[in-house]
Amino acid sequence: MASDTTSEHKHKSPKKVRVAVITISDSKYGYLWMGSDGPETEDISGKDIISEFKSEGHEILFYCIIPDHAGMIVETIDHITETYGPDAIITTGGTGVGPRDVTIEAADTLFEKKLDGFGELFRLESLKEIGNAAMLSRAAAGVYSGSVIFCLPGSPNAVATGIKLILSEIGHLVKHTKEG
Repeated sequence: MASDTTSEHKHKSPKKVRVAVITISDSKYGYLWMGSDGPETEDISGKDIISEFKSEGHEILFYCIIPDHAGMIVETIDHITETYGPDAIITTGGTGVGPRDVTIEAADTLFEKKLDGFGELFRLESLKEIGNAAMLSRAAAGVYSGSVIFCLPGSPNAVATGIKLILSEIGHLVKHTKEG
């Protein structure tokens, strides 16, 4: 149950936010941009994020697919914040424990403030769905250059879990990021 203060803040929060979406995947990037000989890999997770946010009336400012490369992740986030000034950036992919999974390390170099509660809640919800394998999730969030950044895993099921959490509080988070 929300406190009176939380309820008041949510009531005064923006109902519509401006969002950028970044899919971070070597295979999707390779197929689309590098002429990879591998099988086509559709960006289901990125498209699901866009669809869910649009269905709630939010504006999608930017969308791209980049490889698992820390420098490109940082440069892309910098470009988006400087050029579009989104309220939120949602990334999907590159959050695992494999050697090419560098999204969290790249985002950590940018975060001015970390939102540890997001990752904790994400893992709690994931525990209900996938059991102890939830401990492998490194979903994270933080604030950078006036934007709330959410780093979600790449699987469509994990994205659905993350979107549910994000949409429930996105206006409230944006209010605090912009106004305090």
